[in-house]
Amino acid sequence: MTALELRGVGRQFGALRAVDDVDLTVAAGTRHGLIGPNGAGKSTLFKLIAGTLRVSAGSVLLAGRDVTGLRESQRARLGISQTLQHSSLFLPLSVQQNVLLAAQRRHGNPGSLWPRRQAAARDRMGELLAAVGLSTRRSAPAGDLSHGERRQLEIAVALACEPSLLLLDEPAAGMSPAEGDRLVELVQALPREVTVLIVEHDLDVVFRVAESVTVLHLGQVLLTGSPSQVRESASVREAYLGTADRAELFVQGGPG
Repeated sequence: MTALELRGVGRQFGALRAVDDVDLTVAAGTRHGLIGPNGAGKSTLFKLIAGTLRVSAGSVLLAGRDVTGLRESQRARLGISQTLQHSSLFLPLSVQQNVLLAAQRRHGNPGSLWPRRQAAARDRMGELLAAVGLSTRRSAPAGDLSHGERRQLEIAVALACEPSLLLLDEPAAGMSPAEGDRLVELVQALPREVTVLIVEHDLDVVFRVAESVTVLHLGQVLLTGSPSQVRESASVREAYLGTADRAELFVQGGPG
């Protein structure tokens, strides 16, 4: 079964083709990486999938349904959830309040008069905070969390919407190596009911998480394959480094 399919997707800004005739298929339940050098069109493509931007050409299908004409909020109700490069948390609110605000989309307002809805939302909140390793921080203001903990909370907030497709946009940005390791473990532990598409500059994180990887270059798909196929590709090395010679590009701690 296919979770996401892009057919000839493009986006132009004036004369600039930021995304150009992209075909992409992401199988349900998989972890799929999206990488490429700066300016490749990765973030623009994510926005086209989420519905933040409208396509100039092509189609976006979610689980076989054409969602090209739907707004971001409509796509979210159909199962797309995302984390952003820049934090969208409510920093004055507590960790648990941030998750409850997201959970109410599925289970009703936790502050309502319906006890069963309150209980469902709070149960879900507890499960998610445990899953991302923040159970002991539930009462802390989100603004008091470390950078890595905020990223963990953002994933919990995204999961509270019960997505079928989770878009992770640069989740490891600014993380220490130890925080990056925890992120990898967190993504690896997500249930297979959730398909993950991850954009990330840290190639070590991508290759540890993803089962398949798509490389974008100048707005077009350069290659889709397994992590090992991408590592061995001379065209990928040339896109990143300007040379097809073997280089320490895909090693832990290498350029991202």
